[in-house]
Amino acid sequence: MRGTAEETRRRILKAAGKLFYDRGIRNVSVDAVAEEAEVTKRTIYYHFEGKDALVAAYLEARNAPVLAGLQRAMTSVEGSAIEQTKALFAMLAEQVKSPAWKGCPFARAVAELPAELDHPALEIAANHKAAFEAWLRERFAADGLDDSPLLARQIMVLLDGAITEMLIHRDAAYAEAAAAAAATLLSVHGASVHDR
Repeated sequence: MRGTAEETRRRILKAAGKLFYDRGIRNVSVDAVAEEAEVTKRTIYYHFEGKDALVAAYLEARNAPVLAGLQRAMTSVEGSAIEQTKALFAMLAEQVKSPAWKGCPFARAVAELPAELDHPALEIAANHKAAFEAWLRERFAADGLDDSPLLARQIMVLLDGAITEMLIHRDAAYAEAAAAAAATLLSVHGASVHDR
């Protein structure tokens, strides 16, 4: 297939994203990505220095859309911080129903690359998680909730814990349990169901 250099790069990233998310980073070779993208291996190395760079680009491409989806899950609901946070977990509960859902691409990448502390994907994953935590902190502070940094961190723990348990058990009840725990935490920090 022919196209501009930018189109080719996008096609490679789309193929890599599909394969890495579906099969796992370690299970996918550059040859497999080339075949999926309908390009040569040489073309991949023209656009990316190697597989590590391709993995980093795959996660970087996921960063903004995933953050936007998490934020949209909360802000699309009118109501209190409790109601909006419950909506976040409700979105996760819906996602687990799809056979295509394989959990958080950032956490999965870190789990696959634990010994490679200098891998660029680890920094991208850490920055992604930190960005959503910062957004939650600002969201909760805007509502005047107590200790919004701690609260944001607690919600992150519940969020990633629910995702992990749902990935293991394929059971939305873990998102529902996390939503109930989040509501309790939010109320302890000063939120009420009708705070907006």
